[in-house]
Amino acid sequence: MIIDFSVVFPYWHILLKGLGLTLAITLTCALIGSLAGFVISLMRMSKSRLLRAPTSLYVEFFRGTPLLIQLFWVFFCFPIVFGLSISPYVSVIISLTLYMAAITSETFRGALKSIASEQHDACTALGLTARVKVTYVIFPQALLRAIPPLLSNVVSLFKESALISSVGIADLMFIGQNISNSTARPVEFLSAVAVIYFLVAFPLTRLVGVVEARMLRRYAY
Repeated sequence: MIIDFSVVFPYWHILLKGLGLTLAITLTCALIGSLAGFVISLMRMSKSRLLRAPTSLYVEFFRGTPLLIQLFWVFFCFPIVFGLSISPYVSVIISLTLYMAAITSETFRGALKSIASEQHDACTALGLTARVKVTYVIFPQALLRAIPPLLSNVVSLFKESALISSVGIADLMFIGQNISNSTARPVEFLSAVAVIYFLVAFPLTRLVGVVEARMLRRYAY
């Protein structure tokens, strides 16, 4: 069979539609998961063992098991265990958000540890409440220092999101597989899908490098 990439062009709008869904799910889970990850990082650094133990177990579990298993468990087992009927899209959002929260909690935990103790002492001296301290002093600094690894986490989530095609979500990977099967052109269409993923992920990885370099210069002085 002669490889002919021109067969891809009539389907470009369908592939871009799948890319749009992939990006929407990635950004939604990245945003919710990052916010949850910050809360979890605070709980893991709490003096209370009742907060540290379950959150540490949660993080280690989701970081130590394959995302595909997590996705299948939420999709197939969650409705059985909890007696709830959820759509495939909701199950995907839940599983990717839980995964994102686990990996970003470690990012925020490292950022929180890098904040000087003088910052906490100053908040105490000013009589700030815990909520005010976290919201207006700790969180902005932690977020600023966590931006490079957070962007890396988003890129990783974008690439890992290709797994959602396994539960029937019409994302970029799912559409690419279906078209390649129906046209018997796997080389052309799967290569096109790989190129699309690369064209989105590569600029983001370069952005991570630029931001990280600027952050290093910022804190070097």
